[in-house]
Amino acid sequence: MKTKLFLCVLLLLISQLVIAQKTDYTKYVNTFIGTDGTGHTFPGPCLPFGLVQPGPDNRDMGWDYTSGYQYKDSIIIGFSQTRANGTGISEFGDVLLQPFTENNNNKFSVTYLKTTEKSFPGYYTVTLSNKIKVELTCTERVAFHQYTYPTDQSKLLVDLQHGLCFLTDSLVLESDVKIEDNKTISGYCHTKNWVDRKYFFVIEFNQPIVSSILLKKQSKENASRYVLNFNLKNKILQTKIALSTVSVAGAKLNLQKELPGWDFTRTVNHAKNIWNNYLSRIEIEAPQKQKEIFYTCMYRLFIQPTNIADIDGKYRGADDAIRVAENKEYYSTLSLWDTYRAAHPLYTIIAAEKVNGFIRTLIAHSKAAGFLPIWTAWGKDNYCMIGNHAIPVIIDAYNKGFSGFDVNEALHEMIKTTSQNHFNSNWKLLNQYGYYPYDSLDNESVSRTLEHGVDDYCVATMAKKLGKKEIAETYFKRAFYYKNVYDPSTKQMRGKDSKGNWRKPFNPLTATSPMNNPGDYTEANAWQYFWTPAQYDVEGMMKLLGGKKNFTAQLDSFFTFQTPDPNKYLGQEAMIGQYAHGNEPSHHIAYLYAYSDTPKKGQKYIHQIINEFYNNTPDGMIGNDDCGQMSAWYILSTLGFYQVNPANDEFVLGAPQVKKAIIHFNNGKEFIVDAENFSAQNIYVNESFLNDHKLNKPFITYKEIMNGGQLKTKMSAP
Repeated sequence: MKTKLFLCVLLLLISQLVIAQKTDYTKYVNTFIGTDGTGHTFPGPCLPFGLVQPGPDNRDMGWDYTSGYQYKDSIIIGFSQTRANGTGISEFGDVLLQPFTENNNNKFSVTYLKTTEKSFPGYYTVTLSNKIKVELTCTERVAFHQYTYPTDQSKLLVDLQHGLCFLTDSLVLESDVKIEDNKTISGYCHTKNWVDRKYFFVIEFNQPIVSSILLKKQSKENASRYVLNFNLKNKILQTKIALSTVSVAGAKLNLQKELPGWDFTRTVNHAKNIWNNYLSRIEIEAPQKQKEIFYTCMYRLFIQPTNIADIDGKYRGADDAIRVAENKEYYSTLSLWDTYRAAHPLYTIIAAEKVNGFIRTLIAHSKAAGFLPIWTAWGKDNYCMIGNHAIPVIIDAYNKGFSGFDVNEALHEMIKTTSQNHFNSNWKLLNQYGYYPYDSLDNESVSRTLEHGVDDYCVATMAKKLGKKEIAETYFKRAFYYKNVYDPSTKQMRGKDSKGNWRKPFNPLTATSPMNNPGDYTEANAWQYFWTPAQYDVEGMMKLLGGKKNFTAQLDSFFTFQTPDPNKYLGQEAMIGQYAHGNEPSHHIAYLYAYSDTPKKGQKYIHQIINEFYNNTPDGMIGNDDCGQMSAWYILSTLGFYQVNPANDEFVLGAPQVKKAIIHFNNGKEFIVDAENFSAQNIYVNESFLNDHKLNKPFITYKEIMNGGQLKTKMSAP
């Protein structure tokens, strides 16, 4: 009897496991969220952390088209193989292909039928107005196109001059392209746009090229454009485009190993299976709309960083040298000013197997370039934004027990980066004054001072843990330089010159950036940057303001003061008072209420942000996704916690936005978030329990999450 009971229970468990494994999480992903407006996302296929992202390009230049695509645009100029997710500047757009039937004076742009445009993770399709059906899929390093023509006589543009450009009218510095045989084209391009880089490619067709025409190069063009003619057997042309940072041989090896055959459907299904593996790592109980937003955010989170190493591990480093990466991982598209805040802490929970590779990449880049990366594309630094925020990513991994890198080597690179002057930093000037004087540094002086404080605190913390007392003391001292730019008369962080005079005139509501200098802030204003040191020194900020009561009052003012005519190009987007969710400096601020006299106000604002600034529509992301940072904020906040301080492993509690969520770990453990009485009205947490023990602290730790268990919250209405 006991044996039969055991077998019944076992069969039940197995059947439940099979059902769970069959759940298709890709059906909840709406790849068009964020493609209309300032989200700057794209609908084309990709794989988690993969090198290629084939998709439609509507235009090749303009702030609205940094991903190449805008939902409402009616023109497609072709389908390129690479792009970035949600950035504010354009890059990539390599190897543009455009199928057509008739040549209209070498004008290849075409309208398309919007109702035919469909997409899900690993697949995109659209029918052009010339009746050609385009289908795209990919592996990590190889894009796979399938074109169904209305006739057997078909043509294809191969444009190697194309790219997604930023303030350039030339792009390609040099190229070398070879038609190897009637089914293969290979070569390389050396481009200069956001970064100076080289890409190598091989294009392979499943049917022979009948003839080719080399188009005449226009002014400032240095790469080839071909019109290829095919005589198809079944009206279908397939092509695979493999890329490499290293060599044509590397691209060919990527093609041979990743996609040796021509089974398009199998490739699509393989991509779906891989995406389901990642998307299933968090399971939520929520309405359809919320699931679509949540799993689309999961999808966006895993698009980057991209592994730019070839399948054999070779990669081209920051110094243009070819090396072999440990574990065949070398990552780029590192938007660290954005992603250190939420994306990287979230990777440590749901993509832990990638974290050591991220850190090894940062160290390797520093060795090659002389300092840790700031913002990399294709392995090269574009020096965009400020600070040295590879540093908080490293200390975050170290604090959480990741050990697949040399910690002393990491600290060495952190110290070198913050002691030797480089493109983004002047340590002599900072140490001389204890802040950046605006008359010595003509842009973003306050923001730079404050951002360096975050990094310095991280260096100090790591040095202290490794027993480097003197180094720790030096960096702790620098971390508190923020007090030198605090103006008690305005209660703001304010620009100061080399003689100690405050900048005049001063309006704390005026946002500044490199676009409208002189100014002391980075895509933000004084109100938004005031809270930067609170990431690591809440107690010090309270003392600066005169206690918890004043700290609470400052937060209340922050969320209520309005800005007349906010400028979205200066980060003033998705506003609640001075809170600007469309840009990263504000992202931690609602969670500071957890340390105030009125913690439930923070829960109210988190709920408001979740419900007002995210939607399951093409315009459902207000502000650039910034390589997954906006998405990561949503995921963590939906779960009910957020890491404010990158130098510890504490996740500050907010309020769950779903009734139940389960985080599944690779080792079989689970962490369950259970929001008792949760509803649209019951948005406040009355009390929280971790594994049935009442929480008397406003945070839980990384270790507590990863050990598995249950976070139970009792919810109520206002």
